[in-house]
Amino acid sequence: FAGYISQVLKNYTDHACDGEYVSLRCPHRTTISIQSSFYGRIVPSHQLCPSRYPHSYATLIKEDVACSVGTSLQKMLDECQDRRSCQFLVNSRLFGTDPCPGTGKYLLVWYKCRPNEYKSKVACEDDKLRLSCKKSMVIAIYSAIFGRTQGGSLECPYQNLGMPMIECQSATALQLMIKRCHGKRSCSIYASTYEFGDPCYPGIQKHLNVIYTCDNTPLLLPVDETQPPALSSSSSSMEPVGVGTEMALLSNILAAYAFITENPERAALYFVSGVCIGLVLTLLALVLRVSCRTD
Repeated sequence: FAGYISQVLKNYTDHACDGEYVSLRCPHRTTISIQSSFYGRIVPSHQLCPSRYPHSYATLIKEDVACSVGTSLQKMLDECQDRRSCQFLVNSRLFGTDPCPGTGKYLLVWYKCRPNEYKSKVACEDDKLRLSCKKSMVIAIYSAIFGRTQGGSLECPYQNLGMPMIECQSATALQLMIKRCHGKRSCSIYASTYEFGDPCYPGIQKHLNVIYTCDNTPLLLPVDETQPPALSSSSSSMEPVGVGTEMALLSNILAAYAFITENPERAALYFVSGVCIGLVLTLLALVLRVSCRTD
């Protein structure tokens, strides 16, 4: 689970030169969320994606290092957004008109892996935000924003008090939410400058927007303080024998569920094959029984 969450929270960066394949991939139960994209060239070829053909020094001087296309982000959204993986060949024809013919270009992509099922909660400034999951599930924070976004928030409408509509966000909101809520069944925090600091000009109304998901993770469930303390090693012989069996059964069920969701076609094939084998064995047993009665 820790490795899964670190992959989800990580900001990925990938690049590919002209004539190469770019490949984006996210872990199980997540999909690609494109953050930004660039296609063109802003650094000399000897620093990134050198030309396949030899160039003289004079040619390198003439190389265009200030060319880009405005359609790269939309192209990446069309090709990869909300998919678990995508791959395609990078060339100028994909992005429309070539902004700098004769200059080798490259594609840069920034993306994250978003859970397939997630929840979003918003709290206005100085209000309390509470997150909770069902029993046997824990909170996994995906993103957190404290401040004022350009689009604003429907839950916390912007009141024009003579202040300009400026976007401002706390740089520590995500880290603080992970520290407070990550791996817990429930948590609460105030959307206040006392907790997150003030990333905006005085007087600008802010809000806290948190995106999270609930995951089945028995090994990371917090300790229930209402339960008696665990027995020491000297009393381990008093532990019920069925506890280990139940945990093993639970682990097997979770593993089987993960396999079925990952490989639905193979699981269906195994199920149909098992049913067919069972029918054949049942038919053989009936034939033997009828033959014995006849004899």
